[in-house]
Amino acid sequence: MKIRMACTPEGTQVIGGEVNGTINPLTYFCENLSNMGYKMSLLKVDSIASALLKEYSIKSNFVVCTMNPQNDSILQVSKKEKLPLWGIIKSAPFAIKSDSTEAVQLVLVNPYKVFFERMGLLMIASFIMLVLVIGCIIYQIKVIIYQKKVAKLREDFSYAMIHDMKTPLSSIMMCSDALNDEKIESMPELKKSFLGVVKSETVHLLKLINRLLTISRLESHKLTMVKEKVQLEPMLERIIETFKAKSTKPLHFTLNLQAKEVNADKEYLEEAVYNLVDNAVKYSKDEGEVEIEITSECSGGYSCIKVRDNGIGFSEEDKRKIFDKFERGSAIKSSRLGKVAGFGLGLNYVYRVMEAHGGTVTASSVVGKFSEFTLYMSASEEEDTENKMIDGKQN
Repeated sequence: MKIRMACTPEGTQVIGGEVNGTINPLTYFCENLSNMGYKMSLLKVDSIASALLKEYSIKSNFVVCTMNPQNDSILQVSKKEKLPLWGIIKSAPFAIKSDSTEAVQLVLVNPYKVFFERMGLLMIASFIMLVLVIGCIIYQIKVIIYQKKVAKLREDFSYAMIHDMKTPLSSIMMCSDALNDEKIESMPELKKSFLGVVKSETVHLLKLINRLLTISRLESHKLTMVKEKVQLEPMLERIIETFKAKSTKPLHFTLNLQAKEVNADKEYLEEAVYNLVDNAVKYSKDEGEVEIEITSECSGGYSCIKVRDNGIGFSEEDKRKIFDKFERGSAIKSSRLGKVAGFGLGLNYVYRVMEAHGGTVTASSVVGKFSEFTLYMSASEEEDTENKMIDGKQN
């Protein structure tokens, strides 16, 4: 509408205005007509505006008004319609007086519905693209955080692995050098002691390697549990004697075995309990006696073994990730200081072994007071067979 009003037909000229002036010639034209008694009819301008809007398929209420551009005051309107304070679009005022005290203006009322209808698909596509971009950014941030976590875990694991392997290798090397000395032949007791150190450190390395291989096989479900009736008391006595012989801390064990036997793989169950006791000793307090209580019971079709200690404990935050591979809970901050040996595989091993048994492991703790781990296993061979049949059907 502005274009049609502001532009004169080609080949015509409006007389009476400034030559090369800043005021539109049609402004002088309208002003001269008004001075001659031919004032602008807002109703006719309204009908013209209605036809133009219909031509462009713009279905919106509108008002044509005359206004004072100098103070934006409304002088006259084409129809009685209350203009809202927001949700309107105004055209640029077109002056109909050369002193710019009066101008005509078109006001569209709530035209946004038309815009939304015409741009609906574009807006939906834009919204979907925005969601995808935000999703990609969030995913990228998660990947970066995960990569940093993996890098830190790998760094801690490498440090702990090297430290845990370097010590026995150094001992083996030192003993080997001593055994190569001809003088050692005259000292049979010392020779026997050195050979014992070599054997024990070799066993330590072998256990370390076997644990890594076992976890790998358990994760890929390639390890089969050979279950049998396992007598708990002799198994636990072996573990207790092992720790009493090698521990530098005073240890006190309490056994309360209501269930005398469990249905499990003897080798892997013993290693799982060994890991729990090892954790209890490692993460004990610096002073005082290490108290470890081992209990067993059978209820609800499950046999359970509980290992409880009076160590440093762990927080609820640590509890959520304590069974993850390479996680070390409360000791993770001190791992670089060498206060606690190991590299976060023990509890993951326990979790994987219990999972392979068709059972589970739970943990509870109060920081600075105690930690308790409970191993749950099926109490009978019949239930194991039934569970395997169910798992086979589900797979």
